[in-house]
Amino acid sequence: MTTTQEDQNFSLRSIALPAFGPALLFCIGEGAVLPVIALSARDLGASVAVSALIVTLIGLGSWLFNIPASLITMRFGERWAIVGAGAVGALALGAAAFAPQMEHGIWLLAAAMTLVGMSASVFNLARQKYLTEAVPVMFRARALSTLGGVTRIGIFIGPFIGAGVMQFAGISGAYWVGFVGMMAAAALSLTIPDLVAPATSDGGPVVPASTLRNVAASHAGVFLSVGFGILLLSALRASRQVVIPLWADHLGMDATQASLIYGLSGAIDMLVFYPAGKLMDRKGRQWVAVPSTVIMGTALILIPFTGGFVPLLLAALLIGFGNGISSGLIMTLGADFSPDNGRSHFLGIWRFIADSGATGGPVLLSALTAAISLAAGVWATGVLGFAAAAVFAVAIPRLKHRRNY
Repeated sequence: MTTTQEDQNFSLRSIALPAFGPALLFCIGEGAVLPVIALSARDLGASVAVSALIVTLIGLGSWLFNIPASLITMRFGERWAIVGAGAVGALALGAAAFAPQMEHGIWLLAAAMTLVGMSASVFNLARQKYLTEAVPVMFRARALSTLGGVTRIGIFIGPFIGAGVMQFAGISGAYWVGFVGMMAAAALSLTIPDLVAPATSDGGPVVPASTLRNVAASHAGVFLSVGFGILLLSALRASRQVVIPLWADHLGMDATQASLIYGLSGAIDMLVFYPAGKLMDRKGRQWVAVPSTVIMGTALILIPFTGGFVPLLLAALLIGFGNGISSGLIMTLGADFSPDNGRSHFLGIWRFIADSGATGGPVLLSALTAAISLAAGVWATGVLGFAAAAVFAVAIPRLKHRRNY
């Protein structure tokens, strides 16, 4: 793909507000409610197990709706898909705020969380597709890493805003923060410029997009190779969020110490996303894909050897650094291998694979912990990092010609 002068003069600042603003607002809204969902369910009379299930409905809704999300994005376009997803997510959180006043409020809360997950699926896929097509390839990794970083920032600060409002409005205040955040994301998304559809060489209409089945078949090699690495990386990422608090509890630390370690790890995570994206653009995706997974895998292997606050903190910071430099990696690789014709279908399948890993990783950790020990579960999770690194080291250069360059 030839680099034009227009591409070289492109600046991420020119699209920063419409491209990244809605993502920040949406994730602030989501982050505000995540810590209180289980508490809301308990207040409504749900058991601990049912409360945990309701929390997972956001992830399950997102995972199962990835393919329909691709169809919605194709049908309505990126901008209106993003606007609609923000509005639907906001309405769902607004409904959840009224759950305590309903006779069967637990069912309303469960339905609302499922709908939030489905909305997030559409929102995330549509914004990824938009940036893939709006940003020149030479800036792609920086744009998508920034998108990943903005997502992390929103999820990080959302609970603090929610906590502040709850001081005055009770637990429902968090849901109203979520409502405002997602509705503001929908409103700001109206400013996203429409993409200009490319014309064919004879000036005729663009060839219609391939079917989902055709895209799955024609890109099976990518899904089974790089896609498998993405599944492993997603499982690694999701598991690390569980490992740190569990091992802190295993060492007898209180909730404050565990939260401090988790928070500092998250802070490191948010600081390195842009340099990593720049490195991917200039040197190649392998320069981040392999080191990030090796670093996270190594840190997780070390965790069972930690016996106090400081050693666990150092391991957690290493995990945060490894995860931070991989910010946007899954989206970037998905953009690289996605075809011009049928990109929405490709990204829907890609995100389904990634979310499968995110769902399965904690399940693997839980199963091994129950069957053997927590240390064995953590070590197995660390091995996922080395396996992902091996897949990326082999598959990315071998399939380089398949990238959308």
